[in-house]
Amino acid sequence: MTGRENRFRMSHLKHEIRRGAYADSIVLMQLQSALAKLDGVEDAGVVMATPANRELLAANGLEPRGDLAVGPDDLLIVVRAESASAAEAALAEVDRLMKRDAESGTSTYRPKSLRSALVSHPDARWVLVSVPGRYAAGVAREAVAARRHVFLYSDNVSIDDEVELKRRAVGEGVLVMGPDCGTATIGGVGLGFANRVRRGPIGIVAASGTGLQAVASRIDALGSGVSHALGTGGRDLSGAVGGATALQALDLLARDPETRVVVLVSKPPAPEVAAKVLAAARATGKPVVVALSGTMPPLDRVGYLHFASSLRRAADLAVELADGDGGGTSGTRATSAGGPGFVRGLFSGGTLALETTQALRFFLAPLASNLGVEGVAAHGEGSGHLILDLGADEFTVGRPHPMIDSDLRLRRLAQEASNPDVGVILLDLVLGDGSHSDPAAELEPAIRAALGKSGLTIGVLVVGTDSDPQDLSGQIERLEAAGAKVVRTTDELIALVVSTAGDALSTAEARPVPLEDLEAISCINVGLEHFHDSLAGQDLPVVHVDWRPPAGGKAKLQAILARMG
Repeated sequence: MTGRENRFRMSHLKHEIRRGAYADSIVLMQLQSALAKLDGVEDAGVVMATPANRELLAANGLEPRGDLAVGPDDLLIVVRAESASAAEAALAEVDRLMKRDAESGTSTYRPKSLRSALVSHPDARWVLVSVPGRYAAGVAREAVAARRHVFLYSDNVSIDDEVELKRRAVGEGVLVMGPDCGTATIGGVGLGFANRVRRGPIGIVAASGTGLQAVASRIDALGSGVSHALGTGGRDLSGAVGGATALQALDLLARDPETRVVVLVSKPPAPEVAAKVLAAARATGKPVVVALSGTMPPLDRVGYLHFASSLRRAADLAVELADGDGGGTSGTRATSAGGPGFVRGLFSGGTLALETTQALRFFLAPLASNLGVEGVAAHGEGSGHLILDLGADEFTVGRPHPMIDSDLRLRRLAQEASNPDVGVILLDLVLGDGSHSDPAAELEPAIRAALGKSGLTIGVLVVGTDSDPQDLSGQIERLEAAGAKVVRTTDELIALVVSTAGDALSTAEARPVPLEDLEAISCINVGLEHFHDSLAGQDLPVVHVDWRPPAGGKAKLQAILARMG
């Protein structure tokens, strides 16, 4: 027997079970701390009796012996003391300690349900939900039905519930920030774990709570400020959720006259969702700084979009843009001219094709390639946008590399140009020793023939120097004379694609979130009393709901009540 086990054996363990006696985690923590400070008490545990919580009790020598008939909606109070009498005396103090903590609160009126809170506080536009995950979707659903915005701090909400909640919210013109949304700042008021930052011209949309805090704090440290910081929940830019809240938030900040620059922060998004969200960001007509943790397009800027490799750089760049000319913003929202068709990239240079593919996966969907890029479909899987490295092994068996022989690419160019679904064709032209002696001479007639199709755009990335034997300026002149749009860098090629094809990505019709809901906000708090106290400390009108699990946490009775409506 270890010394630790022997010490616990000499102690006296007593417990108490309170059926269906819900209390939020902050209250439980306070009660546990108070019990542990009583005379003769060595340690205490106060938890909702979930399997995970019971494992923690066991790890700390606080698991009652024997089989306990408890469930996750039961309150389990355990005391380990020097004597049996000390343990029993501590348990006798539970009601007094809980009453003391309740009376120390700042709220005098506590409705028992969200419904009664909405009746007594009809002007409250925001509902904070931090109840256990298995109940959170129901509370949030009630708030959305009442056309209130939801700050959904609760975790362990299913992805299906999140999708359904956000679909309803989009239709009602309200935000569901979360689930597992830890922070937001609305009209200068911090929700959840929020830093107190000065107000200013920079708005933030974040699918990352600590990422939002890092950017907002840095903006404040640089002397600028935040208009609104809207959290979305970490799964918002997943394929299942589709960026629903991010799209609403971008639209909201686009219409907000106080927001001049937007920062978009996210954990790695699903490529098809990134394409949709970045299209919406471009449509704001305002400079948007993009920081996608873990994966970023190899670009510095495309139109209004500015890409930052770190949270610190995102904040610095946003402040620079806010202090400057706004990054070239016109002050009016961009409009879509309609989809021009699919993009086809026919490259001779593998690295040029790779960099183009890595960047375009954030703007075009569905996108395929023969390069094996993460998040991009393999060549031949489905239809959509396509980038090919024609210098790859499968295309050079028994034939010269396309930098020497243009035959394969010319045939493919004619094929793609004849496809009515294709709107943009991308080519590269790599000059230098060993390459074709006059590639533009072969490409020029093929480009002229292809551009006979109405609405087709052909972009050519030319790589070379003035000293190359092919005559760089002469090559460019011939291509431009044929009607091609010539660029010299991959960034310029991506910008050409996005300006031509990026607006083809439409977003679902949504009821606009009212701008006035961002100012003079008042809240209803359902769950952690700690959040109520934080809001009250910011002089915000807030009412705390004295929430308890429906039907005392009994699943069968909850199902009956749900069927009864």
